[in-house]
Amino acid sequence: MRGLIGKKIGMTQVFNGMGHLIPVSIIEIGPCKVTQVKYAERDGYDAVQLGFSCRKKSRTTKPMNGHFEKAGVSPQLWLKEFEKVEDYNYKSGQKFTVSMFNVGDLVNVSGTSKGRGFAGVIKRHNFQRQPETHGQTEYLRHPGSIGQASDPSRVFKGMKMAGRYGGKKSSVKNLEVIKVDRENNLLYLKGAIPGANNNRIVVTK
Repeated sequence: MRGLIGKKIGMTQVFNGMGHLIPVSIIEIGPCKVTQVKYAERDGYDAVQLGFSCRKKSRTTKPMNGHFEKAGVSPQLWLKEFEKVEDYNYKSGQKFTVSMFNVGDLVNVSGTSKGRGFAGVIKRHNFQRQPETHGQTEYLRHPGSIGQASDPSRVFKGMKMAGRYGGKKSSVKNLEVIKVDRENNLLYLKGAIPGANNNRIVVTK
């Protein structure tokens, strides 16, 4: 399998064999169930759809309940499609667990970054404050000039300004697997990962 869906639990720290402290992120990952296998002849492309985290049947729409019943699995909260591994026979209802990862593996993690609301240019784009001299009072955290004079008389596209910060898809590459807890389906990764606790996380090899 190329990857799995999981849920961010939080951060902590562990000590390695040399006694060095390592900050780690904990992800509850799997078991993920195959809810659909797609084929190029029928669907236009090859993929395998995984589901993670059960949800109530009463909270699931009728079309999706039929989709899960056809696959022989209980309703799932999150779905994600992954590229197939060549020469592997996928079947609906199969389970994939955290056992597919090993200590020392390098993985990519993607999720939705924390939403910070409407933020100014200092917080959003790391601008510096303006000088605090010569009677400067109200404009310490303002962006300053954003456009030109009579020519071209407009603001260029992509100008860094205040606006909504965070809440977007974010990815971190090449995080090392520090520990694999197969009993509790937990994966310990070195460093930080995007998103708040309990957010959906996708881990790929």
